[in-house]
Amino acid sequence: MTIPGLLEADLGPRARGCFTTRGAGASRLPAPADERYTGLNLAAHVDDDPAHVAACRAWLEEAVGLGDGDIAWMNQVHSDVVARAERGSAPRADALVLDARAEQACSRPLRGAGVLVADCVPLLLASADGLLVAAVHAGRRGMLGGVVARAVEEMASLGADPAGMSAAIGPSICGRCYEVPESMRDEAAAIEPACAATTSWGTPGLDVAAGVIAQLQRCGVGRIAPSQWCTFEDERFFSYRREGATGRLAGIVLTTI
Repeated sequence: MTIPGLLEADLGPRARGCFTTRGAGASRLPAPADERYTGLNLAAHVDDDPAHVAACRAWLEEAVGLGDGDIAWMNQVHSDVVARAERGSAPRADALVLDARAEQACSRPLRGAGVLVADCVPLLLASADGLLVAAVHAGRRGMLGGVVARAVEEMASLGADPAGMSAAIGPSICGRCYEVPESMRDEAAAIEPACAATTSWGTPGLDVAAGVIAQLQRCGVGRIAPSQWCTFEDERFFSYRREGATGRLAGIVLTTI
């Protein structure tokens, strides 16, 4: 996707995806009532004006060639729950799986699934044929709780071979910046050793994206595109750690139908 402000997700030749920045669509978006949400805030659960959020979502849908309501969202709760994407539904879950084969029978097929973050890891998955895709919210708790493996397992149960899957990891806070108490790092490392980190100033840290990559590898996922961006360091992105009350960026994945 060569759209200013959208970062292309590497999901192989048969699926499309992207990660947003707060500057995407800036010239066409109304100014929010609260400047903390200036830019492309796609989250309805923060204190932004609902009309501003609706305008942001409408811009994103149009930018990627979709219609109103063609992207499914979820009510993220830092769990390991995986749900099927459905038009007009926002389930309490941290992974949405969209099956294009089932959507082909609908009069208005759902085309995409989205995940919202402001430091957590947005993970997009696609089967080799692009007919099965997933959007995953992998924060510290979700990653440690197994949401990554559960999403891959759900896609496999629908016929996707993990070896043929593509995974793209979007902007999230890196291990150099995500400081945590030593006890929290030790507890996390006991579950997922790959996530243990040290911050750039020498204190205990966590690298959630590294944990996600390790889990994808153990699941046998064939293609993994790591993140190139840290939300805390790069002001193009919303960051809860840097700003406190703020908006949310999105990762969206689109089926081939």
